[in-house]
Amino acid sequence: MSPGSTPILLLHGSWHGAWCWNEVIAHLMPYDRPALAVDMVGHGLRARRPECLTMRPFDPEGLATEVSPVADVDLDQAAEMLVSQIERLGRGGPVTVVAHSMGGVVLTRAAQQVPELVAHAVYLAAIMPGSDKPADRYFTLPENADALVLSALRGDPAATGALRLDLASNDPAYRRQLRDAFYGDVAPIVADAALGLLTPDAPVSMMLGTTRLTEDGWGSVSRTYVVCARDMAIRPALQRLLVAEADAAFPENPTSVLTLDTSHAPFLSMPGELAKILGTLG
Repeated sequence: MSPGSTPILLLHGSWHGAWCWNEVIAHLMPYDRPALAVDMVGHGLRARRPECLTMRPFDPEGLATEVSPVADVDLDQAAEMLVSQIERLGRGGPVTVVAHSMGGVVLTRAAQQVPELVAHAVYLAAIMPGSDKPADRYFTLPENADALVLSALRGDPAATGALRLDLASNDPAYRRQLRDAFYGDVAPIVADAALGLLTPDAPVSMMLGTTRLTEDGWGSVSRTYVVCARDMAIRPALQRLLVAEADAAFPENPTSVLTLDTSHAPFLSMPGELAKILGTLG
């Protein structure tokens, strides 16, 4: 296929699912490129929810301590599934892969493993980890100091094996924090609907896995980073730091950088603008 005509595979981030790309796929239709949104392992239709969320009466201790049913999901499994999805969509040819948020960690591993199948790696407000660096080290950096996600987690991830959100909470302040973290510029009715579709547990093991990057692997893949300028989940300063690290490691293959004036979820707030970017990339 010629540049600009490769299929587009869309990978969501933590707690989300393939559903979050619906509006973008609709806006991609004029670009005449096959587009497929997939669920990441442990998410979407592959999610498994802790029992404490459906027990009555509600047990707040269980929310904080129950071991997650996705605690055994790791980066190896996630990358293996993504590679199989790339192979299925591309039918042996290269695919443009778009990853949001924590999906970037999975894309990085997959692109290192099969660089010949990734025509273009697009990181949308995503963690784009450096070589042998786990994702979790980035969230506590000064560049991410005022992000809103870590303080919204419930329980000890080391004990539960998950990054757990209390999506059933009726605390107005907590629900506002979740909306501000992910959907600050999304219409409130759409943001509330999206919160209702989230998966409560994201596997913590995916944040701890690392990938050794090489010049002929991930370092050889064309890449674009789309910065979300009003992101309160992964702050813009951290997004730019990730780009700087990548370019320092692989200066012969610099990252193209684009910016959207959006929150963490441009697929909901600006699907048309995002589709225009994606539809014209190789």
